[in-house]
Amino acid sequence: MILYGISTCDTCKKALKALQAAGRDVTFRDIRAQPLSAAEIDTIVTEFGDRAINKQSTTYRGFSDFLKASEPEAQIAAQPAVMKRPVIEADGKLYLGWDDAVQAALL
Repeated sequence: MILYGISTCDTCKKALKALQAAGRDVTFRDIRAQPLSAAEIDTIVTEFGDRAINKQSTTYRGFSDFLKASEPEAQIAAQPAVMKRPVIEADGKLYLGWDDAVQAALL
């Protein structure tokens, strides 16, 4: 299982802690320190579409009009922090966020 996120993200920290407490073997990948490849970004955007972008974030709000109008792939490539977090890869599936549905599926 891989948890893609940012080390300073509180939601990522909660998800990682809960998964480890449940006995899951989790690898944390800080997408700032180890940027996603174009193929990884494409996979995430193909799975989640525009939902992969956190439009409430200060990162997104700071984008130029041009970047806001760009494809989600370009936005994540330009600023990884704009990706909604965490993205969790487990058992060949991708999960977005850390809501009740994701928790029920993974814990």
